Amino acid sequence: MPDEHHFPGAFHNRPSAGQPERHEPLDDAAPRGEDTQTPAVIGPLGRRLVALADAMRRHGVVVGTSDVVDAGHVAGALGLENRERLREGLAAALVRRGEQRGVFDDLFDIFFPAALGRRTAAGDLGADDLLAQLPEFDAENADAAELRERAKALTELLARALAENDERALETLAGVVVDEFGRLRRAGDEGFSANQAIDQFQPNLAVARATELLREHDEYLRRLRAEQEADALEGSVGSPGLADEGVGTSEGGGGAGSGGQAAAPLEGWQPDPFVQRFDRDEIRTRVAGFRRRIETESRRRNAEIRGRASQATYAVTTPIERRDFSQTYAIDAAQMRRVVEPLARKLAARMAAKRRRASHGRIDIRKTLRASMSTGGVPIAPVYDHRTPNRSELVILADMSSSVSGFSRFTILLMQAMQAQFARVRVFGFVNTVDELTETVRSVGADGDLIEALRGNTRMQRGHRNSDYGMTFVDFVAHHLDAVTPRATLLVLGDARTNSTNPRYDALRAIVDEARHAFWLNPEAESQWGTGDSVATKYAEIIDMHECRTITDLRDFVTKAL
Repeated sequence: MPDEHHFPGAFHNRPSAGQPERHEPLDDAAPRGEDTQTPAVIGPLGRRLVALADAMRRHGVVVGTSDVVDAGHVAGALGLENRERLREGLAAALVRRGEQRGVFDDLFDIFFPAALGRRTAAGDLGADDLLAQLPEFDAENADAAELRERAKALTELLARALAENDERALETLAGVVVDEFGRLRRAGDEGFSANQAIDQFQPNLAVARATELLREHDEYLRRLRAEQEADALEGSVGSPGLADEGVGTSEGGGGAGSGGQAAAPLEGWQPDPFVQRFDRDEIRTRVAGFRRRIETESRRRNAEIRGRASQATYAVTTPIERRDFSQTYAIDAAQMRRVVEPLARKLAARMAAKRRRASHGRIDIRKTLRASMSTGGVPIAPVYDHRTPNRSELVILADMSSSVSGFSRFTILLMQAMQAQFARVRVFGFVNTVDELTETVRSVGADGDLIEALRGNTRMQRGHRNSDYGMTFVDFVAHHLDAVTPRATLLVLGDARTNSTNPRYDALRAIVDEARHAFWLNPEAESQWGTGDSVATKYAEIIDMHECRTITDLRDFVTKAL
């Protein structure tokens, strides 16, 4: 049963004229430290909206009181009959930036669920005949063999739903998969796991079958179209007017030949490889969407068991822009590109505008006075002495050890995407010795995975696999110091943890002295600098060091410093 039936209205009845206005106290979901009375949005729906806004704030999304009031007016105007329409309306009122939409969608599904309890009636979603094809199944008492057979039957239905892009069928199947494969069976741990459901059901197995069904459907449409064209041509041959003109005869050279040409391509027809590849990619995209449906369904069921507040805190995916780089190691190359490319375009535009502004030199007094003769001697439009724009070089020295490789990978790809803003970009990686990675990064390009390309590289380590910044700086001075020219900006990436080896401050100082500008980006919190084997505070006395834990920090640094 849809959850919207439990919200009778967006607003409480207003008092009549001359009577003081009374406000209902909000429940425990109201934001702490704020006034718990909202004159415009009260009642069950109002309290739910306030709780949603409070959860968004805890995830770093700025939501003001006026935004909550606007959300209440939106809900009152749109009504609760159409859940997706309500979602879009509330998003327009509460979300200000595109990267915040994922957090909003996850929280919306928790506070405004699509159903309550187990999805037992497929008819509620308009997929009456979907589950009717399956026999009754007791997942709690089934053994491994029975679960495998059930998974095969559901996989066939999933393939059909994917091929037809049946949204309601996919929604129904996600509920069934979570209920039968995602239920936690540990003693004392009641709930559902999306990862367990995906691992046991394996929706990727439906890709091949769905692609085959899609190809069969395309071939059927081709044959049907060819038969219709052939029937139309046969009808035209029987027309007296056209027969007199020789259509369909050997002299006209058209009718039978045209009919034969229309049917001929199907005799030995083979699907186009490009179309096949496009179909597979489309099915994979739909499978990814099905996995997200499983995650949403799992959050909904867990919210009913463990409470909305708990799920709103721990079950919402942190946006990649606010996620610590230490948590980005597992991000795949495709997701990395989706983040890098728009950020690179935005930062490149800012850097180009900054360089254009810097090209204006001092006011040229002589030219300004000469130009003022046309305005009666009043220098209305000053003439500047334009300087030739000078693009700097960029040298990146990145720690590629496992502890910070996620941070280094993202930063390198970002700088590589922005290489048009620099005269030259050179990339050096190290663990305890230096190896130039410029050609490797260029060959990987925007579509590859840098971590995979460097997996077999042994030239960045010597003797052991632990970071050694002192030996790295000495090796760089000995073999690569010529890469740092007076026009170069040096960018060191790493956590400055030396594993108790000699930090060699003198070697770092020699490198910094050669560069025009030098910066160190540290993915650790500044409060951790100098603790344990970290020498970040000592290195910070030699080079300008910045805390750079998230993509937002990196974007701010590039905007201000470069």
